[in-house]
Amino acid sequence: MRAAFDMGQEKHRDDLGGRFLMKIAVIDGESGTIGATVVTKIRHTLGERIEIWALGTNAIATDRMMKAGANRGAAGEAAITRCAGQVDIIVGSISILVAHAFLGEVTPSIAEAVGTAEARKLILPISQESVTVVSTFPEPLPHMVEGLVKLHLAPLVDAADKNRKPH
Repeated sequence: MRAAFDMGQEKHRDDLGGRFLMKIAVIDGESGTIGATVVTKIRHTLGERIEIWALGTNAIATDRMMKAGANRGAAGEAAITRCAGQVDIIVGSISILVAHAFLGEVTPSIAEAVGTAEARKLILPISQESVTVVSTFPEPLPHMVEGLVKLHLAPLVDAADKNRKPH
């Protein structure tokens, strides 16, 4: 697995020790409920070890994710397409990979930018679109988010922390 941390793009240093923080983009649209749930769980589990970027397809979604604990936020196609290439991990529902999802809020440019970004993608198998992920079991959103953060995201952040060289 490529170390997303070494991509050579602009990095963010924390204010305490000058360490580089892993950048995690949470992308959501419509009301931002899923994104806010994800941001809350990430912040609760990983604290300030990471930087969370709230990328909403609209201002309402971005605002909800910012209130849930994201460090930075931006809304709209231009913001998402630009930021998708600047983060280490992208988190969202499968809809962020489907053009015209979220009632048309996910533009083809957004779906392409997310799909082709070098960042690791952690995708929740939920969608209001005509997409079914086979071999998954329906679970409540909080259970899916718990698994996403504890089984997938936390180990990636832990590995990045161990692989970082002290400056």
